Amino acid sequence: MSAVGIYGYGPPLEGEENDCGVRVIRVPSRGLPLLRVLPNRIRLRNAFLELHRQTPIDIVEGSELAFARTGTGIPGVKLLRMHGGPAYIGVREARALATERRSFRLADEICAVSQCVADGTRLLLGLGERHIEVIPNPVNVDEFSPPLDDSEEEGLIVFTGTVTERKGIRQLLAAMPAIVAAVPAAHLEVYGGEAIPVPAIPFAKVLQDSLPPEIARRVVWKGRVARSALPDALRRASVCAYPSHIEAMPIGWLEGLATGKAVVASKTGPGPEIITDGETGLLCDPAEPASIAAKIVFLLKDRSERRRLGAAARKMCVERYSLPALTQRNIDYYEHLLARR
Repeated sequence: MSAVGIYGYGPPLEGEENDCGVRVIRVPSRGLPLLRVLPNRIRLRNAFLELHRQTPIDIVEGSELAFARTGTGIPGVKLLRMHGGPAYIGVREARALATERRSFRLADEICAVSQCVADGTRLLLGLGERHIEVIPNPVNVDEFSPPLDDSEEEGLIVFTGTVTERKGIRQLLAAMPAIVAAVPAAHLEVYGGEAIPVPAIPFAKVLQDSLPPEIARRVVWKGRVARSALPDALRRASVCAYPSHIEAMPIGWLEGLATGKAVVASKTGPGPEIITDGETGLLCDPAEPASIAAKIVFLLKDRSERRRLGAAARKMCVERYSLPALTQRNIDYYEHLLARR
């Protein structure tokens, strides 16, 4: 079976490399935004055709906008895998939505990383009765594993993810005064950079300036860190907090759960798909700081409950979201697509 993925890169990323046995070919995007669409589409299609001449392609996989960018004439089964495209995350810009709809029309098959993404996108784009396979994102349960010793730091709340409005970081910070009032040792570490930094009004700076001094000193902004630093950061946490307003299948949540931590996440979106409330974590209302605070305070005050939820979360991740389990599910799905064709 020969399969390739479609990804877009800026000018600095170009060329070919071997990534653990996987051949990676980068075709850069060039030109001014309004003038580069057709030339880049031709450049990408030519790269696919050249690769197809060398090694016949069975499956081409891309995200929500991918096939509109390649156009027609791409060999192989065109599989669109949804990770939360413009329509799902609430983009209302007409050009982006038109591009997404075109991409779905060109796709032969559709897969989604969660049932929530599948159902939401079906409704928003009018996909009707088209079949949507659901295969979640995996997590490396060997890399993100529980600590070998008791490395938990008392009162530490850890947030990992892009510092953006839709991740619920504003509401988490708004919950901190109530959390600190109930648990004086409580403090927060924020790991992640901004999605699209705007030098004039960086979102993180706006949030920092909004905090009262007694709360600001309890919040440490770590910014972007190497991925290798995240497992140890999570192992130190008493609670991992992810009060996102919208997600597709958040890797950050899975990493916290796989590390065997007590997780507070959103009851909206794919939250109930991932976490069974009260069994593998706790679900909160991401729009209500009081709800976020109540769940975190409950866990900070009950070490045995943290351990119970963390152990159940770890077991669930190994069974449902580990790389071996989901690699085989993907292989089975690819083989099913080829057999149908």
